[in-house]
Amino acid sequence: MSWPIDESKLNRVRALMKDQDVTALVVRAPDNLVYLTNYWCMKGYDTALFPREGEPTLIALEPQLADAERNSWTKDIRLFKGYHESDPRPPQYRALDLALKVLKERSLTDKVAVELNMGTQSADRMVGEPTTPTQMYFDAFGEVAGQVVDATPLLNEARAIKTPQEIERMRLANELAASAMEYTREHMRPGMKESEVGGMYESFVHGIGVGYKGKVEMARAFTLVWSGKGIATFTATGDRPIQKNEPTLFEIWVCVDGYWTDLTKNACPGDLTPEYHKLLDLLLRVFNDGVAYARDGASFPELDRLIRARIAEGGYPGQPSHPICHGVGARAHEFPYAHQAGKGTIKKGMVLAIEPGIYWPGGGGLRLEDDFLITDEGNEKLCSYPDDFRLAGHR
Repeated sequence: MSWPIDESKLNRVRALMKDQDVTALVVRAPDNLVYLTNYWCMKGYDTALFPREGEPTLIALEPQLADAERNSWTKDIRLFKGYHESDPRPPQYRALDLALKVLKERSLTDKVAVELNMGTQSADRMVGEPTTPTQMYFDAFGEVAGQVVDATPLLNEARAIKTPQEIERMRLANELAASAMEYTREHMRPGMKESEVGGMYESFVHGIGVGYKGKVEMARAFTLVWSGKGIATFTATGDRPIQKNEPTLFEIWVCVDGYWTDLTKNACPGDLTPEYHKLLDLLLRVFNDGVAYARDGASFPELDRLIRARIAEGGYPGQPSHPICHGVGARAHEFPYAHQAGKGTIKKGMVLAIEPGIYWPGGGGLRLEDDFLITDEGNEKLCSYPDDFRLAGHR
């Protein structure tokens, strides 16, 4: 979807490039392409060259020209073929050839930053088969550049603070996430398969989200759904039946044109059991303490300590087994992360997923998770669906 050029974001990137004396960024990860050019590629072959000065260059797969012209913030679009009758190599080789050619023709070879240490990346629009670079890709830049450095720390720092446009795009994703949760809660029934309910959620987002408010070109949802004793962490959705009087937990990623949510929401068909009332009350207290702490200037390590200490005080030491806070934006999980062994300070403009969870031995438990924009006054919850899911349907 076409958006105005986000100058404040791009100027921040260029200021960091100037501070670090970087001549050009070369990015291939789809989330960095979205971040720097507003172009969300169909396959992960496309590349962007972002110079410290001058217009960026987008190197795009030939059939995607119309998408690139409609969405990209740069007019310098170079095309490569997916199939070439005289070149048997895979298409990403032709994209790399073009990237090296542009670096040389624009004299951008002094100090080039490429993604050497991504850790994770968001998928392209095809989603099902992410494409990542090979060693040959990284080695090629050393042959043309005076110095090759890692672009990831610079981009992590830039991406951690969201612009008003990015926040607007994330609000759209959170609106769709909440609407889909309301729809699914109303239509799920005990005895349905977890996978059936997950499919209901995902199809709602895709069906309603494409064209949403005239602002969304592509919307996708990805869920993990667990019910009753199936609630755990790092396990797949199964064919277990939805339980009556016990929660069904939804781990939710909604992506809107390359910007993501990371949420955990819950619903319960029937009346919640007493043991789950008690667990939810504890987890809400822990969650609210963590949210109240998450303010401009607060410590990431101390946020982690606080939430884990509150969970331990409630009788569940060592929980949860996953991180309790991380950034969200052009990826569902991105820098910064809250960790006791790490460092860092919460800053205004960050969007953070806060997600305490408690899981019972043998199955069952709960997790609460929302995305929060750090503001002057504290923070703002971006998803309207209630964390106290006993209130769902009663507002």
